[in-house]
Amino acid sequence: MADTSKTAGKTATKKKKAKRTVATGQVHVQATFNNTIITFSDTSGNVLGASSAGACGFRGSKKGTAYAAQVAAERAGTAVKQQYGLSRADVFIKGIGLGRDAAVRALAQLEIQVEVIKDITGVPHGGVRPKKARRV
Repeated sequence: MADTSKTAGKTATKKKKAKRTVATGQVHVQATFNNTIITFSDTSGNVLGASSAGACGFRGSKKGTAYAAQVAAERAGTAVKQQYGLSRADVFIKGIGLGRDAAVRALAQLEIQVEVIKDITGVPHGGVRPKKARRV
């Protein structure tokens, strides 16, 4: 079988992407009872990096611990800081898990200046539908 493509003899050269620096960004922390997910994004919402307790090797009930959230925040934070040079961030926390505080403390250890901490946990407006009336 002969190669019939037109670019068989040519070698393609890729241009190196310019390194993008993001000084300020956002950190979204979703802390549930079962897991903690940390996502770093720029101010317009484009994701720069993410990590979770499960991705860091924690399994089962250990994923919901504060230590697992700290490790996940450190892993995602170091990657984003090396790649993009992130130095300041607004933190948005969603959920009621144990990893809420630990993730923010881990950011402070990485020398990422936390400017705003905002709780965006959903609040029910009216709740669920009540049970039907009991007939005796």
